[in-house]
Amino acid sequence: MAEIIQKDGTWIFDGDALRLTPGRDKNVGLFRRTLGELVVPLGALAGVSFEQGRRSGRLRLRLRDGADPLLHATGGRLAEGDDPYQLTVESDRYGVAEYFVDEVRNALLLDGVPADPVAEYLLPGPAVPLSVSAGDGTASFDGEHVRLEWNWKTEDAKSAAGARTLAVTDLVGVEWRPSAGLENGYIRFAVRHAPTKAPPKYDPNSVELWGFKKDPLMALIAAAVQARLPHPAAAETDVRLEPTEPARELTAAAEDGHDALLRRLRELGELHRDGVLTDEEFSMAKQAVLKRM
Repeated sequence: MAEIIQKDGTWIFDGDALRLTPGRDKNVGLFRRTLGELVVPLGALAGVSFEQGRRSGRLRLRLRDGADPLLHATGGRLAEGDDPYQLTVESDRYGVAEYFVDEVRNALLLDGVPADPVAEYLLPGPAVPLSVSAGDGTASFDGEHVRLEWNWKTEDAKSAAGARTLAVTDLVGVEWRPSAGLENGYIRFAVRHAPTKAPPKYDPNSVELWGFKKDPLMALIAAAVQARLPHPAAAETDVRLEPTEPARELTAAAEDGHDALLRRLRELGELHRDGVLTDEEFSMAKQAVLKRM
């Protein structure tokens, strides 16, 4: 077992999983405190590192692509202080941090954990029910339905229809973006058969975010919903299993050409066995066909 306790949080590794608990220090952000403790199975890890600084260092976990719905929903847009897979380490605990890294790396090697993407979520996503008020509305999620309610700051054209309830089964995606510079952020729910290009300010399936303290909490809603949608790898497989008509024609043509080349190889073999082709002629002709394959 390896353990490191800091003001920023506590990380414990028992050989099978890492338990990440945010600290209670005033510098620990609202997002991490609300997200709470995470249990990361060893199989979800792609790597671990420790970066030393002058006054403090930083432990970082790198998860395999597709393992965590939170990382998929946020797409690398979480602020560094909100990232639950980083831990600030004080300089007098550098040795402990290095030992922690060695223990995790050795376990990854012994278990033969690959670093390639996964085809299913290995973490469950944030616990539900969840409710967050930020920007021009409130988003709530109970595991089956998303409810959007508006406040006095919502545009009339958007709030006129009243609160909305969206079933997870009717959703094909969820997108969260924080505000950046002069551009507002949003959380947007993509409803099946109802695409829209309306700005979040007017989209009744979006909550517009203005860069205030609670904005990152909307990422928890996005992650909880994402955990209940089909995994991105499954969606890609579905696309591959249902090629378009031109794709089918190209595939059929490729298969026909391949069969023709195989027949040519068999004919050359027969001509060689019958003595019509010399060894050198057969070798040259064979190589020419193989290159075409």
